[in-house]
Order: sequence, then structure tokens, then C-alpha cells
Amino acid sequence: MHLSAHRRAAGLALACTAAMVLAACSSGSTSSTGNTSSASPGGGNAGTPVVGGTLTMLGSGDVDYMDPNITYYSIGYLGMRPWTRQLFTYPADPSKQFTAVPDLATEMPTTSNGGISKDGKTYTIHIRSGADWNSSPPRQVTAADEVRGVKRTCNPQQPFGGIPDFATLIQGYQTFCNGFAKVAKTPSAIANYINNTPLPGVVAKNDTTVQFKLTSPATYFVDMLTMPAFSPAPVEVLKYLPASTELADHELSDGPYQLQSWVPTKSITFTRNPAWKASTDPVRKAYVDEIDVNETVTQDSTQQQLQTGSADMEWDNFPPPSSLPQLMASNDPNLNLGQTASSNPYVVFNMVSPNNNKAMANLKFRQALEYGINRDAILQVLGGPKVDPPLTHVLPSNILGSKDINLYPYDPTKAKQLLSESGVSNPTVKILYRNSSEGSSKTFQTIQQDLTQIGINVEGVTSPNADFYAKYLEVPSVAQRGVWDMAIAGWAADWYGDGALSFFNPLFSGKPSFPPIGSNFGFYNSPATNSLINQAITAKTADQAKTLWGQADEQVMKDAPFFPITQPTQPNYHATQVHNAIYVPEIQNFDPTNVWLSSGS
Repeated sequence: MHLSAHRRAAGLALACTAAMVLAACSSGSTSSTGNTSSASPGGGNAGTPVVGGTLTMLGSGDVDYMDPNITYYSIGYLGMRPWTRQLFTYPADPSKQFTAVPDLATEMPTTSNGGISKDGKTYTIHIRSGADWNSSPPRQVTAADEVRGVKRTCNPQQPFGGIPDFATLIQGYQTFCNGFAKVAKTPSAIANYINNTPLPGVVAKNDTTVQFKLTSPATYFVDMLTMPAFSPAPVEVLKYLPASTELADHELSDGPYQLQSWVPTKSITFTRNPAWKASTDPVRKAYVDEIDVNETVTQDSTQQQLQTGSADMEWDNFPPPSSLPQLMASNDPNLNLGQTASSNPYVVFNMVSPNNNKAMANLKFRQALEYGINRDAILQVLGGPKVDPPLTHVLPSNILGSKDINLYPYDPTKAKQLLSESGVSNPTVKILYRNSSEGSSKTFQTIQQDLTQIGINVEGVTSPNADFYAKYLEVPSVAQRGVWDMAIAGWAADWYGDGALSFFNPLFSGKPSFPPIGSNFGFYNSPATNSLINQAITAKTADQAKTLWGQADEQVMKDAPFFPITQPTQPNYHATQVHNAIYVPEIQNFDPTNVWLSSGS
């Protein structure tokens, strides 16, 4: 999942980069300060919950799309949490933050309860009775809604960015999408295709039973279903173009809140959904009456307001890197450093850029960049290795298949040698970054200094947070025109543990992962890597998959399509009046649907 500094994928995650990871981590959320979101006085879950009040959240960025089947951005995932529900999700429970639990589903499917077939390729899932849309009058969320939601993911107007995760896993999905790509980009044409074209791998067996049929067993499938892309979609969405502001103005809710208003890049207001029943939702308590998001506040101002109590929680502005040492030294009870399964930030190389006589397509030039960037110097400006431990390859340590690989230790002499061997003379590279983020800006400045020292000129290309993916990285023509040569992005696992697929398929699997369908923003395509990915996906044992993912990781690094920096912890901060602030890795933040405010706040 894309990070605001995920993901999906995600996946939505580094305060230091003022952003979060798309999409959505493996073990508990104990912070390096010793605080956890469930143990601090302000964030603890002890005491009697207070119902009511308005939760004020501050930030400087926006969701990518206010559409659950399309969003693939950590802030998007956070923005979906109050008003959309999935079959399964990750709860605000520190003991289960990396464990999927039923949301709309009545139970976890197993072979013993009939939810999973003996061959592991059919999943039968039942939807809770009484989970309603806020239509007029309210009506039950159905299996047909679930089928509609999955079909929408590959619409021709704006497809979901994590499709490579499941394109060949769900029976008939790729064929369905191939046909969908030829449909006119109008609401009527899209609706007609969805209504009249079956998707064999996702079928409504009755009003509240949906069946998924897979091409091969996938033990991670329930975890995959936590992605908002698999949210049910009411029939009313077919009146509007997917991911459009017009749709956002008419979205129906099945969560505890409803989308009252959204002014892109300015504000979001969520109010109570009168159709929601607490008895049907085991995940969201919905203590506050309203959630107001102000998206016009700087990172520094956000931190100041939270520390003085004039606002309640962060939206996408996390503690600035410069403030972390003092917060950690004072053991501030309102600071939490949560674990992630992310690579954030990383630097992606645009291999289709025409600049410098197509230098980015030159392996030796890219390897010169790898040797010429000082990772340790970047980590220092992001808050230090305690907050941001180094990552020198694709997979974070808490993802199956990760192994310690460092093919490019910092070596400016080696970088100069490779630059000379590349034949690229006096190059100027353009680096895309988010200038409203202190961490992203400092990362750019550090890389600029490093590359200048080895003979590479650097120009900055600045972007608002809200435009970074939607108007730059997800638009192929922008890369192909050479608007940018390098970009400071971020990524998080779409699910946890056995989640290597959610790194390799969206980011490194060749043409099927090129944007806008995937998130291979640099257009990397390696037959060797593609073969290893396919072998790992079809491995018969976890040990075989682990070995193959490790080999794929090493092959990617040999090809040098990106520069990894850190597997960060996620700093989050809340005001003292906020209670029960539980960190949820999937949204890279405290869960706004489970906090309450002190009386009178």
C-alpha cells in the first residue's frame, strides 16, 4: 500500500516523512521509548469510556480517492475506517493488531466450519445480519454488494493500484478485467458491464453468502480480504464514475459514521450513521459523535496544537523528526512508536525517463546511485536508527522471506567509478518529493548533497502530499516525459507475516505491475525476477516460498531499480484528552473509531 510519505497498500508510515504507508508488521507495538498506545496515561484503555464530543484531527494531506474499492494510500485507509466495513479487518487491540478478525463476516472461515474447502481453493463467507447501508430506508449489506465491490476494482476509469496482488489468484478475474478495460469510461457503460458480466471467482450464493474461488490455495487470502478494495459496494455507486468527487458526495455508509462532507485537500467531516448498529460491529465502538479533519495545517503546527491540547489527533502530520529526540527523552506518554512492515521512505528510479540520454535505464548508472547515497546520513535526519532502523533490500525483517542483503554499502569512490563506466557525463537528475514533510525534505537534501559529491547534479521537483501519487507516480505519462528521475516514496505490506507477495507483485513484477494498475512506478521489468516471483507464489511449502522470496529480493537489488532506506517504526502523537488511542498498523495511526475524549473536551 502507498504510504503518505502506504498502502491499500496497504496501504497506508513514517512520521519522520510526514506520511504514512498504502494498503497497511508482525509483532507487538512496544515502542522504543517503552510506551505503547495501550499503556500510556492519555492513550490507555483503562477507565470509563465517555460517549460524545467531536474528535479534531489535523494534517496537510488528503485521501487519494474517497472510494473504498480504489483507495490505495495509507491516509485513504485511515479515511475509510469510520464509514466503510470489510469482511475482515485489523482491530484496535494490541494483542491482535497483526491478526485479521471478522468484521462484516460472521466468523473466520476454516475447513472445519465449511468456510474453506479441503483443497484450499474455495472460501465461503457469511455476512452479518443487521449490517445495513444508510440508504432510505436502511437495507442489509448483501453478498451481491460484495461481488459488485470486487468487480469495481478494475474499472477502466481508475483501477485499484494493488490489483497485481490477486489478478491471477481469483478465478476469472484477469479475463473479467481484460474485458472491462475496453469499456467506455462512462457511468452507464461501467454499470452495464458490472451488471451483465459474471466474475466466476466471486459469486453471491444467497443474500448474505459470498463464495470466492481461487486458482490455487492461498493461506493469506483472509488477510488479503482486509484490504478496503474488497469492501462491498451498494448499487447506488453505479450512478457515478469510480473515484470521482461526485461519487464521494453520494456515498452510502455501512460503518458507524457517514461522510457528511469532503472538500478535497481542505476538510472532511464524519457524523454518526443512524443506520449503524453497535451489535453488528465487533471492531468499532464509535464513542465520539463527530470526526472533523482539517487538512490545511502544517506538520509543526499540528504537533504544537496536540501538545497544547487545542486539537486531538494527527491526520497525516506526524511528529517532525526534529521533535522526536525530546519527546523520547522525556518519555512523553502521548507518543507511540508502532511497529510496521514497511519500506518507508525508499527512492524509486524512473527507468523510462528520457533524461540524460536515458541514463536511468543504464544499470551502472543506477548502481552508481546506490553506492553514492549515504543511508546512515538519511537515517540521522529522520530521527536516528532507533526510530528508523536501516533496510538495505526489499523485504522488511518481519515479512516471510526477508534476509540480510547489502549489495551497496556507501562507497563514493565506487560510485564515481561506476558513473565513469556508465558513460553518462555531467548528468542532472530530478528528484520528486513532498516539500510539506520535514522528513521528505531532509531526505531530498541529504541525497542532493551525496550525489553532488560524486558528480551528479540534482534538481528538486516538489509536490503537495495529495498530488504525489495521484498526479505524479500513478500517471505513466508523467514518468515517460521525464518529469522526475527519482522519487521519495513509501510502501507497506497489504497484510502481515506471509506478505512478501504484497511487496513483489505490486512493485517489481514487470508489466502487470506498471501504473496505474500496479505501483511499479519506475517501470522495472526483469525476466529473472518475474520467474522467481511466480515460483514463490506457487511454492508448495512455506520453506520453499521463503527461499524463493529471498532469491527474488537479491535479484531485485542486483538490478538496482530502487534505493531502500529504512524499515521504520511509526511515530504517532495524540493530545492528553484523548483516551484509548490504540495504534493500528493497517492505518498507520490510532484508530479514530475507538478513542474517547475526556469529559468536557
